[in-house]
Amino acid sequence: MRQGFYYNEENCTGCRACQIACCDKNDLSADVTFRQVSSFETGAFPQARGFHYSLTCNHCESPACVEVCPNEAMYIDEEDGTVQHDDSKCIGCQYCANACPYGVPRYIEEISLTHKCDGCITLRRNGEQPACVAICPMRALEFGDIDELRAAHPDGVDKISVLPDPSQTTPSIVITPRKAALENGYRTVVL
Repeated sequence: MRQGFYYNEENCTGCRACQIACCDKNDLSADVTFRQVSSFETGAFPQARGFHYSLTCNHCESPACVEVCPNEAMYIDEEDGTVQHDDSKCIGCQYCANACPYGVPRYIEEISLTHKCDGCITLRRNGEQPACVAICPMRALEFGDIDELRAAHPDGVDKISVLPDPSQTTPSIVITPRKAALENGYRTVVL
């Protein structure tokens, strides 16, 4: 069984509550986040369209971060298929951060280690949802068995214009996209 995220881009307002909840739960500074919400636009006036994307670890089936880690600090959890990180093995080399096509692992200078989203494994072991899922006011995020999420959202995709080709790592994500997110020629919007 592999766990993953469902993201309903149509419902997301870009409020960044998920990003803030992640930072709070993981005691992160504002410049180091494990979930990053970005805003984009396509088209031009009067046909301009916008969308948001809430990026975190995709808990890939073939994670590049695990493949390049020289100390096996990045590994796939045997119980739920999520990609986890072992601080005691991490040497802070940042190979994982450089290998991830999504740019997810973050080097934390104060502790000289690389960290990333662990799917709130400790919360889930206590029967709770990941912090980002629990806080979302629009219920745009879900976490669970990736096959069940794909079955529940059969029109979902794993590729939108702002993401790399999923064949690189086979991400455990399902996205209900906004139409604009499927168009090429997007621009990042700084809010």
